[in-house]
Amino acid sequence: MEREWNDGQPIYRQLRDWVVGMILDGSLEEGGAVPSVRQVAAEFRVNPLTVLKGYQELVDEQLIEKRRGLGMFVRDGVRPLLLQGERERFLREEWPRVSGTIERLGLSVEELQRAAKNGKGSNRLEGAQGR
Repeated sequence: MEREWNDGQPIYRQLRDWVVGMILDGSLEEGGAVPSVRQVAAEFRVNPLTVLKGYQELVDEQLIEKRRGLGMFVRDGVRPLLLQGERERFLREEWPRVSGTIERLGLSVEELQRAAKNGKGSNRLEGAQGR
């Protein structure tokens, strides 16, 4: 599987965000196994140490846990906390830019609601477990 990497962010961080996305969209359930370092490294053609660094960030954030001899698993109860954190991050880091664009374009609430209802501009995270 080929993936386009964003040059503005380290690959390990993008891998971390990919796993977070899978937790948020339900592709990875609480208590479920995270794809193995080797599997992800082979699938995305990156160094296993890069994957491990991204996973280590998730361990440090207490989103996933290592189980010796079994692999890494999503911790129970992380989805609501993760969702809250991601919402706060979106509002703090991304919303000002989005809001400014909406204002510059003069988009109305009705136009935005219609676009949301029709699915225009929806961009689901690429990647799911078991590809």
